[in-house]
This record gives sequence, structure tokens and C-alpha cells, in this order.
Amino acid sequence: MAFSDEFKIWVLFICLVAQLGRGFYLPGSYPHKYVVGDPLSVKVNSITSVETEIPFSYYSLPFCKPEEGVKDSAENLGELLVGDRIENSPYKFKMNTNESEIFLCQTKPLSNEEFSLMKKRIDEMYQVNVILDNLPAIRYTKKDNFYLRWTGYPVGVKVQEKYYVFNHLKFTVLIHKYEETNVAGVMGTGDAAEMIPTVGNSGPGIPGYMVVGFEVVPCSFQHNVESVKKLKTYSKYPSGIKCEPTTVAMSINENEPIAFSYEVSFVESDIKWPSRWDAYLKMEGAKVHWFSILNSLMVITFLAGIVLVIFLRTVRRDLSRYEELDKEAQAQMNEELSGWKLVVADVFRAPSNPTLLCVMVGDGVQILGMAVVTILFAALGFMSPASRGTLLTGMLFFYMFLGIAAGYVAVRLWRTIFCGNVNGWVSVSWRVACFFPGIAFLILTTLNFLLWGSHSTGAIPFSLFVVLILLWFCISVPLTLIGGYFGAKAPHIEYPVRTNQIPREIPAQNYPSWLLVLGAGTLPFGTLFIELFFIMSSIWMGRVYYVFGFLFVVLILLVVVCAEVSLVLTYMHLCVEDYKWWWKSFFASGSVAIYIFLYSINYLVFDLKSLNGPVSATLYLGYSLFMVLAIMLATGTVGFLSSFWFVHYLFSSVKLD
Repeated sequence: MAFSDEFKIWVLFICLVAQLGRGFYLPGSYPHKYVVGDPLSVKVNSITSVETEIPFSYYSLPFCKPEEGVKDSAENLGELLVGDRIENSPYKFKMNTNESEIFLCQTKPLSNEEFSLMKKRIDEMYQVNVILDNLPAIRYTKKDNFYLRWTGYPVGVKVQEKYYVFNHLKFTVLIHKYEETNVAGVMGTGDAAEMIPTVGNSGPGIPGYMVVGFEVVPCSFQHNVESVKKLKTYSKYPSGIKCEPTTVAMSINENEPIAFSYEVSFVESDIKWPSRWDAYLKMEGAKVHWFSILNSLMVITFLAGIVLVIFLRTVRRDLSRYEELDKEAQAQMNEELSGWKLVVADVFRAPSNPTLLCVMVGDGVQILGMAVVTILFAALGFMSPASRGTLLTGMLFFYMFLGIAAGYVAVRLWRTIFCGNVNGWVSVSWRVACFFPGIAFLILTTLNFLLWGSHSTGAIPFSLFVVLILLWFCISVPLTLIGGYFGAKAPHIEYPVRTNQIPREIPAQNYPSWLLVLGAGTLPFGTLFIELFFIMSSIWMGRVYYVFGFLFVVLILLVVVCAEVSLVLTYMHLCVEDYKWWWKSFFASGSVAIYIFLYSINYLVFDLKSLNGPVSATLYLGYSLFMVLAIMLATGTVGFLSSFWFVHYLFSSVKLD
């Protein structure tokens, strides 16, 4: 049975939308096949805390170091920007080989500085993050007959004014038997077996395993001092080590060493390779996401109904009545005009600070385009958390390349405001390329000095600063200038009516118009705030956010609400003969950023109330300010462009002299 091309396209579209709603992901790397006895290396990432939000290097604490020395893993731009520092560790396993009571090392006696630092990190609830085959270690804790899932394990614990360190780790590695046909089917190619990387001597005919899970149970164990003195690294501890996570024994004291050990067991699992990230990406509160979307749809429908009623019953009625009149009646009616028709000779009068408006709209187009493209790619699974830093790297490069759109829109709008004047387009393009990145650079540099002062891995290295500046001036700025060049060559938008030389006086208003503009931001915020909670929890509480399908839908709904709100307010201002709509249409939807910033403060006070120290609070508020600035530019641009289209359409529908 043959299907038409249209039918196939519709089927493909429906499948795509369904997958977007689910927010599925593609594996971030090819599976590695290991045979029994192949070496497995555990890596360590920065230690982190929800108490301070300042990451530090794993080896900033007196832990055991690998015999071959500490080596950094290759990291991409996104990993460096978020503060990841992945390094090798002394923990070494052999595939499907259970080992117990493995002695790792005994540190030197703790100096006063090391002792104080250990106590401080335990008080600040720092977590150690270990990685095996690109999987972070998961820790399960039981609470009220429920199991809570955490990534990493705490450095130690404080009990009755004494500090204890977790110095014995019980690792569990979940493995799945390598199956040629299944993997080939998953990868969608008949010769997938030749493409899958193999480790050691694991040829195509040798049975092997894949790592599909990694769990850790931290314990505090008091080693025998005399027994430890005779042991070397990876020697077997002479007596049994009973790992009891509910009890602590190894207290830390000044001028006393700490002994570390570990054990590892391998468990065959039914988990398949493509599903191994499911434990990290379990979608919490799916019903809440759907409720948020349905609530937003109801708000949009309500606003759309208001818009339709206003325009169909007022604007269309006025226009149809006007067109039915003869010329004499039209001339008489022009003398008796009221409402929006009175500002016909002033509605396209250039706004105050027109260059700044063009620059902000251009940057808003760039930020909005980056958000749409990035979230769409993430929803399609091209930015899996298995590929650390990919999301941030993608955002950065999408933003740079969309400089073409920013320059084009800003320069063309600037030419439209000045009735086709070409002179000065280079200056406008330069300002577009430097306005938002310059503010972002200033904020991030200030915050970076705080991180440098704390010796945190979250501080951007000086070499990376140089790279970012080179990307800015060697890629983003030239592309923005190219976009500005095309905007200067494109025809400007012709106004449908002429503007008088003498501006019309605006009548006194019953209420401040800016009050209405600021209040309009509550409606876009209402469509966003539920999803905003999950995003904030992902950023600040260390949770994995991966429901990008929902986020993409919420973004589309946010754009629609911003357009509707700004359009309604612009019409209301014109009806009271207030023709200064340019900036008001921008901030009508852009004012949602004020409510997001207030929500950020609320989140800091009530959800991050354990945040420790002024440095951490300053970092939080600084990053929040950077986020709301970007949101203001993006949402304000949506409101302005929709209002500009509406005003142009409204006054081009009727000729008034």
C-alpha cells in the first residue's frame, strides 16, 4: 500500500511533537565493551555543596592521590564554565572482579590548616563526586519507607561536636552483557559492532560487558594503626571491614593521619545501555508540568478571546464604518475623531533614545533565537547530560552565530525609525555586538574575582577568559557587523501615515501608564513560574533537569502571552491618545523580568535558606541578575515586535489625512 508524501510528512510531524513532549535523549557516547579483567578507572569531579554553591577541587582536601600523579581530563568549554574539574583518582577496578578490603593509602598527619579545612567542608555539607565510565556515582538513603536518590557522597558528618570522615567506600557497579544484535539495533546500523569502541583485548568474538550503573555507599571505619603501617597501596587489609553507613568510627583529629580503603562488587543488571541514564533523569512531578502547561493554555485562550473581541468589535467596526462613508462624510468624521484615530500623525514619531531601543531589540532577537534553538536541540536529545558541558557550549555558539540576526534586525529597525537613513549603521551594529555581552562580561568578571578569592574551581581560568574574548571579537562582532550590513542594504519599512512636525499634546491620564506596564508582567510570569521552580532547583540544588520537551512548550506559550499582553496594552494606550508606545510595548512584556528577580529573592530566602556566607549570596544574586537581564531583552523584544506589527497594520488599514 503506497502512502502519499503529505501523509508521510504529517506522520513524521506527529512523531516529532510526541517525542518533544517526552523530552527524550540520545546516548551521549558510544558504549564501551569490557571483557572480564579489563581495568576500569574511576575519576573525580569538583566537590560541591548546596550550602555555598562554590565548587572546589577534589584534591584541595587531604585525600589519597594516584601513584602516577594527578592528571586533568580533557574538558570542553561548557564544563570549564560551570566549574567542573574532572581528574583521575587512585580507585581502580577490574571488570566483573569483586574485590574487598582494598587498602588505598594513609595520609600524612593532618596539619592545623588541613584539620580546620576538613571541619569547614563537613560543616558546609560538601559532596564528593566520583565518575565511572561517564556515570556519576549514585547514593541511596532510606527515609520513611522511601528511597532518596543522591549523586555523590558527603565528605563526612558531625556527631556530638566531633567530626567523622567517610574513609571507606563500598562501590557497586551494574553491568549488562554485551549483545551484538541489540547494540546494532539501538545504533540503527548493521555494522555497529565495528563502530563500538572496545577496551583491552575485547575483540568482536569475545564476550564482554557494558557499565550501566554506578552506586556508592560511604562508611566511616577505624583502621588498625599498626596494620596500616605495613600495607602498600592496593594491598588487602588483614581483617574484615564491615561497612555500616548508619554508624561512624573514624574521627578526624589534628596531627593524626586518615586511612582510606574501598571495596567493589559487580552485579549483572537488566538495564540496557540506552537506559542507563534513566536513574538520573527520572522525571519528577510530571503531573505538575502538565498542569503548568494547561494553566498557561487557559491564560492564553482567555487573552486571545479578549484580543479578538477588542479588535473584531472595535477596530474592525470603526474601519468598516469609516470605509462606508463618502468623501464628505469622511472629512467631517476626521474632524470628530476620537481614541486611537486622533494620534494618526504622531503614532510613528521617533521614540526617545531610539538607538538604545534598536540595540536592545537586536540583542533580544539574538537571545530569543539562542533559547529556541538550544532548547529544541536539547528536546531532540542532542545535548544529553552524558556529554557534560554540551548545553552551555551549544548556547554560547548559537548565541555567537545568531549575531547576524541581531545586527540585521537592529539596523533595519534603526533605518525604519529614521526613514531610511543609512548613515551610522556601523555604530549601531557595534553597539549591538557589545551591549549585552559587555554587561554580561562585567557581571561575570566581578563574580569571578569572588571565586578566585575563594580558590574555587568555579572561577574561570585566565586562559579561558582570553578564549572568550577572542570568540567575542573574532566571531560574534564580525557576524553582527555582517548582519548590520545586510540590514543597511534591505529596504526600510515604510510608515503608512505621515508624522507631523509639531508633536501632539498627550491628555492627562487618570492613572500612571507605567504602572499598568509594570503590572502587565504578571501574566507572562504566571505561565513561567512553575517551570521556573524546576529550573532553579536544577541550577542551585544540584538536580538534573532534562524535561526540555516541557520547557520548549512553555517557551512557546511564553512568547504568545508576551505578544498578546503587549498588543493589548499598546491598543489601550492609543485609545487614551498616548502615542508614546515604543518603550511601553517593550517593557509591558519585558517587565516579567522584575517578577522573576523577585521570585529569585524569594527562592533564596525560603528554599536556599541554608546558603552559607555573603560570597555565596552575592554569587546567587549576580547570576540571577544576569539571567533576568537576558529574559527582559528576549521577552521585551517579543512584545515590541508584535506591537510594531499591530500598529503598522492598524494604521495602514485606513487612510487619514
